Amino acid sequence: MSCASCGKGENGKPTGCGNNGHCATGSCNKLNTYDWLTALDIQDPSGTDLVEVSFKNGASKDFFVNPSYTRTGTGDFVVVDTGNGFDVGRLTLSGDLVKLQMKKKKVREHKVHREVLRKANESDLEKMNKARELEMPALVKSRAIANTLGLEMKIGDVEYQADQRKATFYYTADGRVDFRELVRAYAREFRTKIEMRQIGARQESQRIGGIGSCGRELCCSTWLTDFKSVTTAAARYQNLAINQAKLSGQCGRLKCCLNYELDTYIDALKHFPKRADNLYTQKGKAVLVKTDIFKRLMYYSYETERGRGILIALNVERVKEVLELNKKRENPADLPGERILLSDHSEEEDSEITSDVSEGFELPEVKKKKRRGRKRGKSGRNKQSRNKGPRDDKNQGNKQSGKSRSKNKPSKGQNKGNKK
Repeated sequence: MSCASCGKGENGKPTGCGNNGHCATGSCNKLNTYDWLTALDIQDPSGTDLVEVSFKNGASKDFFVNPSYTRTGTGDFVVVDTGNGFDVGRLTLSGDLVKLQMKKKKVREHKVHREVLRKANESDLEKMNKARELEMPALVKSRAIANTLGLEMKIGDVEYQADQRKATFYYTADGRVDFRELVRAYAREFRTKIEMRQIGARQESQRIGGIGSCGRELCCSTWLTDFKSVTTAAARYQNLAINQAKLSGQCGRLKCCLNYELDTYIDALKHFPKRADNLYTQKGKAVLVKTDIFKRLMYYSYETERGRGILIALNVERVKEVLELNKKRENPADLPGERILLSDHSEEEDSEITSDVSEGFELPEVKKKKRRGRKRGKSGRNKQSRNKGPRDDKNQGNKQSGKSRSKNKPSKGQNKGNKK
């Protein structure tokens, strides 16, 4: 999330740091942890030399040992030892908050051995930018190679080291994938060390980023790091329609924001009565139509009045009173609530409106156009006459032959005379 110094002026540029978002506080970095201890004027006697360094604008982070001779601070670009060369990243966190982040990510202190080498200079930054320029072409080629090999996987992101000695390919797949042949093909094509890492759909959207349906940047790509399980029960508690298209995020899973207000809804629903779908009065049976959780209102409608748009709004306490009477097999005369008409006009007004509409407009008569026959040339007519000629002759010949056969046939009397 951006800091106050990144506020844009009339010309569209930041008014404070003037670095277009790359301020020294690191607050413009993705998934940044705010170092609130630096704002307090408190001495830290038990300081630690562990620091957190982010790569590719916060897409990935790691912990390193920062010696005192480097003289680096939060927000500086540093060169770090990766075990297989060097890489350039931004120092995002230092002090005791690093230990809290390590505890959160389950990283032990004695397992951190790699160090910060020095502060990055201009040549280091140029190498880092050249490595970033190679990532998009490598992503396109890697997807094409995976498709040619027929592997059911999707390459989501590529990350190069600043020295271009290593490239990490992040992919998503539903099941287990045998990518040994794929790694050989990548090594021949990109001529560097290849590392494959499988991530989930939410981690993929976290690395790529995007805009949510709310119009803001994705939570997972800006500040959210813990991916808790989200179920459709969270939508039911909040009276949301179970529409998979609207409840799903950019990753194709249920939106993480469904859990943000879930605890508030659960606490509010504790004060609502259970098994209050039906209420019985002397007028008949009233059925629960909807509930307004934060207004503590429950809307009922009689079965005889359903379809007329008449709802009765009852407070939670009144619903409990009616339920207590129903348990004692006592039915009140009517529901003690405010009647609400969903439609402001009656059926008679509707009929008048429709009659006015039908009488007020006269549609003009539409003249039907006669279809003109297709013009045929002389050659076409001659062809048709030629084609029809022999067919007619054959038919006539068949008719004549039929008549001649009937004439040549002997009568029954002649046959009898010949037999005699």
